[in-house]
Amino acid sequence: MRGLLVGLLAGFATFLVAHQVGEPHVEAAIALEEARPATESADGHTHEGATAGHTHEEDGTVVSRGNQRTWGLLTGTLVVGTALGGIVALLAAAAVGRLGRMTPGQSTATVALIGFVSFALVPFLKYPATPPAVGSGETIGDRTSWYFAFLLVSLAFAALSTLVAVRVSEHSGAYAGVLSGAGLYVVAMVVAGQLLPTVDELGDFPADLLWYFRRASLITSATLWAGIGIGLAGLVGRLHRQDVARTERRELAASL
Repeated sequence: MRGLLVGLLAGFATFLVAHQVGEPHVEAAIALEEARPATESADGHTHEGATAGHTHEEDGTVVSRGNQRTWGLLTGTLVVGTALGGIVALLAAAAVGRLGRMTPGQSTATVALIGFVSFALVPFLKYPATPPAVGSGETIGDRTSWYFAFLLVSLAFAALSTLVAVRVSEHSGAYAGVLSGAGLYVVAMVVAGQLLPTVDELGDFPADLLWYFRRASLITSATLWAGIGIGLAGLVGRLHRQDVARTERRELAASL
């Protein structure tokens, strides 16, 4: 329940960041996308992907950009934040007492950090987010498959590296454990990144707008994970301290 609540609040914070930091660059990319057909038509060419106002139709219902960037964005961040908060809470509960001498709050923060690195950061470095007007519609299936393949490899090696770090730390200390686990993950992801195809479909898209868009995307993702990790670790740590204090009072009362 704490994970769901923290995820909901983190989702709302993510909406604010995405709306203020990310949406202006999305709007700029859409404007660039919609300006291309006019330029191309002047040269005698057509652009079949042009959509006035960047709306989407599903079963006859038109979803405007105004709804996409407000209620749609809010709904998406709240749903994703709540679900992700619950998942992180379950994984953190399973990790309590299994990550060396860490307290429940510390292990929860560690789980959230590992999740951000393996689920958000490293896949982003290989296949970063792309704004509208970037990428070919003919390769979207392949690009999606490559991204999820890299994501699954990242999650699998994150779990394996964590187990290796725990086992090594039990025999050789925490420093050796963290070093061995992190080393295994880095080497595995470098190899996987080299084996999987690289996507290069930018064309003449402005480099500065692409940088701003991707930076905003990473900031938005980091906001969600930081909100969940910090909030959940704080709540779990407080609960743990309350349980310890309650146990100490009972032991003191029993000894009198």
